[in-house]
Amino acid sequence: MNWEDLARQLTLKTPTKIVLLVLDGLGDLPTQGQTPLEEAHTPHLDALARESVCGVTDPVLMGITPGSGPAHLSLFGYDPTKYLLGRGILEALGIGVDVGPHDLVARGNFATLREGLIVDRRAGRIPTEENRRLCEQLNQAWQKKTHPQVTLYPGKEHRFVVKFTAPDLSDALSDADPQKENKPLTYTRALAPEAEETARLVNQFIDEVTELLKDEPKANTVLLRGFARHPTLPTMTELYQLHPAAIAHYPMYKGLAKLVGMEILEVGPKTEDIFHVLEENYHHYDFFYLHFKKTDSAGEDGHREAKIRAIEELDTFIPRLLQLKPEVLVVTSDHSTPCALKGHSWHPNPLLLHAATARIDQVERFSELACQAGHLGRFPALSVMPLMLAHAGKLKKFGA
Repeated sequence: MNWEDLARQLTLKTPTKIVLLVLDGLGDLPTQGQTPLEEAHTPHLDALARESVCGVTDPVLMGITPGSGPAHLSLFGYDPTKYLLGRGILEALGIGVDVGPHDLVARGNFATLREGLIVDRRAGRIPTEENRRLCEQLNQAWQKKTHPQVTLYPGKEHRFVVKFTAPDLSDALSDADPQKENKPLTYTRALAPEAEETARLVNQFIDEVTELLKDEPKANTVLLRGFARHPTLPTMTELYQLHPAAIAHYPMYKGLAKLVGMEILEVGPKTEDIFHVLEENYHHYDFFYLHFKKTDSAGEDGHREAKIRAIEELDTFIPRLLQLKPEVLVVTSDHSTPCALKGHSWHPNPLLLHAATARIDQVERFSELACQAGHLGRFPALSVMPLMLAHAGKLKKFGA
């Protein structure tokens, strides 16, 4: 019997509340003697750690570097090796794109191409307004095409979603993204024979976009990854009898939350807006997923000081969380994003769980090294959801 079967049998509907706060990409490496989390001034997180049970989690398996989708699925209690999600579907759902049975979606980046090399995968993080202009320009160029129909949907900064619509499209495609700067423009490859025609259409799209944007100073090509069609997952209500809500700024995380049945609460652009929306809606839901992106963005850009500032900013809002007195509060990350690597990594994530029923350990600080000495030790992120439900009194006894 797996966790999903157990969850359907054991979960209870109760008025107790759970708050899961995810500091995206929080974990790091001690490149200057300390990690950004260790160097940051975090009096509130440290005090909370002293009143909690702590540990570190592996999103998938030890040594496996996860994408954001698998890492979050684990935290929500879904086996990421069972539910293989393309990033495109998460991004698409997050910005409200309607994905039908004949649609293929992918997450896109506008990028900078010079002399055949991708010199900036994010096109200098162009303003969102510039992104909208480019998407509108490209959509107008494809208005008369019928096979496939192509529509671009702008996201934040350099990100967008592209939707291809035609019969018999396949998502068995490799990413059309070199993943690193100063590499040649990359095309998609068919990963199955039935995907050959789809790969040809996608690569034709990349070439045509690159030609149309050739005079743009920064955003003169596109990178595509996470090709996906619409998957089917059981909702958190079906599995856990929860009435869950998500508060997140970025489309991909909204899309993932929507996919598992969370209601998406609209939030302003500032960090304080996350907590304001939580306070406004606290009595309407029993599970809240809060997503904080700045730590991950700083890690991907290799900006150690920016990551420290982001951590310190988030720390100031911990008292507002505690004033709500949720029965269970978990603070953790989906994955590590070390500044030195400028990308996701396989390193485990610090976690604290605060609840009246928690067996408090001797951890004095909320950090990577301190948390791994906590009572929970090192464990799979897939166990975070059962732990939260148990401490919230939402699981019945198993067996006689």
